[in-house]
Amino acid sequence: MDDFTKAYIECALWSSTDDKGNNLDADHSVEDIAADTLTQMEADCKDFQQANTALIEEAKTIRTTYDDAHAGHDFWLTRNGHGAGFFDRGLAAAGDDLQLAAKVYGSQDLCIGDDGMIHSF
Repeated sequence: MDDFTKAYIECALWSSTDDKGNNLDADHSVEDIAADTLTQMEADCKDFQQANTALIEEAKTIRTTYDDAHAGHDFWLTRNGHGAGFFDRGLAAAGDDLQLAAKVYGSQDLCIGDDGMIHSF
C-alpha cells in the first residue's frame, strides 16, 4: 500500500466515529476494515492519483513539504466535506483543482457493522 493510500485510511479512521462518538482510530486499524470497503478505498485512491498525477506533482513543487501522505489525507477530508483539505494547504491553483477533483468522488462514511468490521456507506 502506498503512502497516499495509507494516509487516506489513517485519516478516515481518525475523522470517523463510532455510535458513542469515539474516533475509530482509538480502537481500530486497517485490519478492522471489511475487505469490500478496503478494496473500494484502495481503488478510489489509485484512481484519484492516476487522474491527478500532474496536479499532485505540481502541489509538491509549490509547497516543498507537501508529499503523497498529505495528498491522501487531503483527499479523504475534501471528498467528505470536512472543511479542510486541498484548498487550505497553500497550493495555489493546483489545490483548487485538486479540491474540485476530489469532490467528484462524493462522500464516504464509515461505520462498524454487526460483524464488528468497518464498512462504508
